Amino acid sequence: MTPHVLLPFDTEYLPERRADVLIVGGGIAGLSAALAAPIKTRIIIACKGHAIDANTYFAQGGVAAALSHKDSVERHFDDTIRAGAGLCDRESVRVLTSEGPAAIEALLKLGVPFDRRGRELAFTREGAHSAERVLHASGDATGRVIQTRLLEKISSLPNIEILPHLFLVDVLLDGGRAAGALFLSSAGALSVVRAGSVILASGGFARLYRESTNPPGATGDGVAAAYRAGAELSDLEFVQFHPTTLYLAGAPRFLISEAARGEGAVLINSSGARFMKKYHAGADLAPRDVVARSILKEMQKTGATSVFLDMRPLGRFLGRRFPTIRRALQSFGLDPARMPIPIRPAAHYTMGGIRTDLNGRTSVRGLYAVGEVTMSGVHGANRLASNSLLEGLVFGRRAMRDAVAAPPRKSRRLAARLTGKTDGPDVDVEDIRVSLRSLLSRNVGLERSAESIRESADRIDFWERYTLNRQFRYPAGLEMQNMLTLAKLLVRSALWRRESRGAHYRSDFPHLDDLKFKRHSAISKK
Repeated sequence: MTPHVLLPFDTEYLPERRADVLIVGGGIAGLSAALAAPIKTRIIIACKGHAIDANTYFAQGGVAAALSHKDSVERHFDDTIRAGAGLCDRESVRVLTSEGPAAIEALLKLGVPFDRRGRELAFTREGAHSAERVLHASGDATGRVIQTRLLEKISSLPNIEILPHLFLVDVLLDGGRAAGALFLSSAGALSVVRAGSVILASGGFARLYRESTNPPGATGDGVAAAYRAGAELSDLEFVQFHPTTLYLAGAPRFLISEAARGEGAVLINSSGARFMKKYHAGADLAPRDVVARSILKEMQKTGATSVFLDMRPLGRFLGRRFPTIRRALQSFGLDPARMPIPIRPAAHYTMGGIRTDLNGRTSVRGLYAVGEVTMSGVHGANRLASNSLLEGLVFGRRAMRDAVAAPPRKSRRLAARLTGKTDGPDVDVEDIRVSLRSLLSRNVGLERSAESIRESADRIDFWERYTLNRQFRYPAGLEMQNMLTLAKLLVRSALWRRESRGAHYRSDFPHLDDLKFKRHSAISKK
């Protein structure tokens, strides 16, 4: 059984920092929240690694918002609802799409240099969007450009401090209310940050899968910590697989932006034939879940290990629009201007997470969550491309406005003891991680069934019996325990949802079942 805390502690004997609001995570959601704080509010941002290790930094495609005169908030709203396969929260989507333009205007005022055509902002179209509404920067380096500018602004503000290389162990609770967090340094030292409110912006858990576009730190530590603190989780079964990631021996699963298809790239099979029109009227610009499963079906039909993305139709535009992608591919001897690129789907984004309201509040008082760590209701069963950065911008600001209203609390000594736990140097942590990621990729990936899910659950239960009863004084060990915890909850949710909806496809239940399952899954320790 998962413990309520990972490590024993006593705040009386630990070094301590204080803040009005503690933010865990340095991606766009956490940084946007920090910048929304009044200048006299003391903010600490704790990062697992460097701030740039967040998924935001690697986001290529862009950020969607209805700013073009050819677009409207209503169209963006409708596209998001349609992509979400019946599980979007309409009020949350309304907030996202209606407040999105103002959030982008705020970035422009900060000096974020979005690409332009002449003096006008340059918009592109991605899958399942009915209009060109995706803004980009430096071609395909949108996340890096935005995050760099946000960090530059934060570095000029005296009320915000960024603390790198702090692994979140657990959320501290005082009388059932979040009162800070316990952290472990890379050197194995425990410390405490006390705060009036805690905002988790620590990202998702797509690295639970062997093939993933995410950086190594995306292991869901914030989701697991919130679960141990009693927060409700929701929709963990919905893991989005990006259709087009580089598939080459020895190369990382490098994402090739969906914007490439928006600009004219096409998918072809091993025979060189286009195939997407067989599967969906939207062809290469169908929703992500449809494209990913269509690629899988095409691979199964042809017996190939990949399909190909043909970017040659972009011509000279390719190098200007996608310089990062082209350089990365060329470093592996692939020139997208001359040859199709081998690709296949990889785990990319988690729609489920900590359940929140419109202001980022969780079911635990004083604990907020924003960005991919959440189930805010905006993505439903399948995220619309380029809505993720927008979610971080919009809901980060809303969470901070609510969090700063919390009155200051008197600090009390907090402690937790663990019984029946032993030191665990004899456990091969990396072997467990590799085995778990392979298991989920094989059994609970793009396609699942009751048989494959139950096999995964049995294996995870077995691993838990001799790993969760150990104390690890280094981040990789605690990270592995978090991964097992989330994997168990994911397979439980996937087994419960006996239908196929959005990113969740059950081969034994291949159809929608609105009567029984047009609702969110929910899990909590309470």
